[in-house]
Amino acid sequence: MEVSFHTSGQQKLKSLILIYFFIGNIKAECPQPEAYENTIPSDQALLLNEFPEGSEITIECGNGYFKESGSDIVRCISDKWTEPELICKKKDCGPIQPQPHMHFDFSEGTLFGAKAKLSCDDGYTIRGLSFARCYNAGWRFSSGCEIVTCSRPSEVANGRNSWNSEDVPKMGEIIIYSCDKGYSINGNGQIECLNSGEYNSQPPECIGVTTEDTFTTKSITSAPASTEQGETPNIQLNH
Repeated sequence: MEVSFHTSGQQKLKSLILIYFFIGNIKAECPQPEAYENTIPSDQALLLNEFPEGSEITIECGNGYFKESGSDIVRCISDKWTEPELICKKKDCGPIQPQPHMHFDFSEGTLFGAKAKLSCDDGYTIRGLSFARCYNAGWRFSSGCEIVTCSRPSEVANGRNSWNSEDVPKMGEIIIYSCDKGYSINGNGQIECLNSGEYNSQPPECIGVTTEDTFTTKSITSAPASTEQGETPNIQLNH
């Protein structure tokens, strides 16, 4: 019994010693670093596979944010990363530089990710997207305001118009119509391109002119022949 007890006690002691050395040989380390609020691990930190006790990595501001203050270093202490001291502020694109005939609606604000609605002066139309977006590098848009145009003026039979440009008429421009000899204008002789992109009137027509000669006929009507001597005959001219 004594031998058996002694042997069992030695085995337990050996097991405890092995566990002690096994635990002692385990190195404390931190998990893979992750994004925290507005910060992310640097590319260099993401390339590492092990983060032993006391190791340091750098962090940086995430997309749309920039460093305002604080340290960009975090440390592995007791299997945990220290709280980041880096303070990141959201990018503010501010106002957009003035553009010809363009207006901006900043109802969504001017911070990273916000959209500004674009509109044009009366008589102008948007070319491209109707909004701009705030990115890291600032506002991004390629739109512009172009003056409203009308279609090319229609030709008329037996007449012509004054438009001789390769371009289409713009808002406010006027086209004048005229007719060939022997024809007259029926309708508006000039049409104007409006800010709606339409003309204020349909083109006129050229109508042929008809000439009629008018003749005046004169006849003489005499009074009866039985006039008394000394009286003047009554002569009436009929037209």
